[in-house]
Amino acid sequence: MARVSAIVVTYHTGPRLKECLYALNADPDISETIIVDNGNPPETSTWLASFCGPRDGFHLITGHGNIGFGAGINLGALSTTGEDILVINPDAVLRWGSVASLQSAAALCQGPWIIGGKIFDIDGSETRGPRRRELTLWRAATSMLGWNTWTLEHTPPPEQAVEMPVISGAFFLISKESFIQLEGFDEAYFLHVEDVDLCRRCREAGGTVMYDPNAAALHYGSTSDVPSRAVANHKADSLALYFKKFSRGPLEKLIVGLAVPVMRFGMRLSGR
Repeated sequence: MARVSAIVVTYHTGPRLKECLYALNADPDISETIIVDNGNPPETSTWLASFCGPRDGFHLITGHGNIGFGAGINLGALSTTGEDILVINPDAVLRWGSVASLQSAAALCQGPWIIGGKIFDIDGSETRGPRRRELTLWRAATSMLGWNTWTLEHTPPPEQAVEMPVISGAFFLISKESFIQLEGFDEAYFLHVEDVDLCRRCREAGGTVMYDPNAAALHYGSTSDVPSRAVANHKADSLALYFKKFSRGPLEKLIVGLAVPVMRFGMRLSGR
């Protein structure tokens, strides 16, 4: 199997960061782990330095400030030496055997590829987001209003790896070659939707996006002490950027121009 470099971007993550890193340290399929400290509290940064110091294969990148999630992953990718890159959220705990399953699914892919896995919460239920339809204005607007037409966690899960329009940026494997070919994440997104953008560019480049239910990570979620309204603002800005970036033709651009400000206002008002 190809060597795997894990990348973890952390910013005010909370106590679950330790569980995430201990799981990566114990997993025999992880060759190295790159931790990108986007500006944690001093006590967390001190702990990260002490954690990485005595461990071979753990590398800490710090001192650059909060550059956003996608830019953080891009920064970490520059230091990877593995042929494959595992991106995992700092509040997610990797299940043993998942990397091997993702790599087996990758053998079915041609061209650039991205493979996401199951993300489950503490009661074992699939969380919102690891399986998603392609993002459209209609799906974004209806989901914002409480009618979820976008994510697929309430539909029967597949038994084996299948193609999927969009997987979650919280837990996925990508070859370094694919990452370079796709030029990594678009750093214009500060937080949220950058994974949707990457999946779309992968498919448009003739590549494959897949979901593997046999690879999984426990995702605690909501462990960060970042204010929820700030997160909602980033999400609203990212959605606006996505729809403006991919709108085609005068009519679609007009519709996007009219709809995006309303959707952005609604998201910021609701704090979603």
